[in-house]
Amino acid sequence: MKKIYFLFLVGLIPVLASAQTTTDGLMMPKKNLCTGFMYTHDKWTNYWEGNLKRENGNIGSITTQSIMWFGNYGITDKLNVMAMVPYVMTKASQGTLHPMEGIQDLSLSVKYNFFKKDFGDNTFKTFVVGSFSTPLTDYTPDFLPLSIGLASTTLSGRLTANYRFLKRWFVNGSTGYTWRSNVTLDRPSYFTNDRLYLTDEVEMPNVFDYFISAGYLHDGLQVELNLMQQNTLGGDDIRRQDMPFVSNKMNYVKAGVLAMYYLPKPKGFAVRGSVMTTLSGRNVGQSTSFLGGLLYTFKFIKNQ
Repeated sequence: MKKIYFLFLVGLIPVLASAQTTTDGLMMPKKNLCTGFMYTHDKWTNYWEGNLKRENGNIGSITTQSIMWFGNYGITDKLNVMAMVPYVMTKASQGTLHPMEGIQDLSLSVKYNFFKKDFGDNTFKTFVVGSFSTPLTDYTPDFLPLSIGLASTTLSGRLTANYRFLKRWFVNGSTGYTWRSNVTLDRPSYFTNDRLYLTDEVEMPNVFDYFISAGYLHDGLQVELNLMQQNTLGGDDIRRQDMPFVSNKMNYVKAGVLAMYYLPKPKGFAVRGSVMTTLSGRNVGQSTSFLGGLLYTFKFIKNQ
């Protein structure tokens, strides 16, 4: 049998894609809208088949690029709504697999700062976030690693704590749980978890994750180091010499650095960049991701 080494790129929608994310300790002020576009480039050649690290011998490296629109509006100083939509493009460096591209999923989130306490120049805040995502197009999740997504509708809840000291330095911790709906394949049966299923519907395992960061935030400049981990609560490993499956266990630990700067002129614009690499994983690629983007904040309150 011809050996084919595949793997799905986890995280097509970066959690660090924009200002005031679901995982940080920042809020958009009342009647302010931050919006813009982000470009992400992700590439990998080696991957983990279960716990066994391997190389993509037949299809070379997998490259995923995405252009994502993002928007975050401050309903009040303590309540924000966020939305994002990415356009995703995937390709292999060699072999006969065709590249894929298209609009992926709409993601909507509501973030609420339910507690805040000042200690002189130090501040402690906590946040709760509810999120929803669903596919916007009829893309297939059954052609990994070139599929542009998993085609699952999700609901997630998140709790975040943030401590800022001396009005400049901060530490941040966030944890979340995601419920994922079943997905439908374009075939009447499939084999996974050592069983043959005579159906086109696949039960998707839920996901638990945590995110920690520390850095500097003052006078329009934000710099941080971060670490994130994802654990899939179920699923099985990629079978030996086989392609990955949509419900496989996909675990990873990633580390990264992020920088953002609000430009003094023209006022309202901000530039953002980050890099993140996979330190360890299970059924995921050892990828490195680069992100860059431009944001603009509209203020709908005069003289704000």
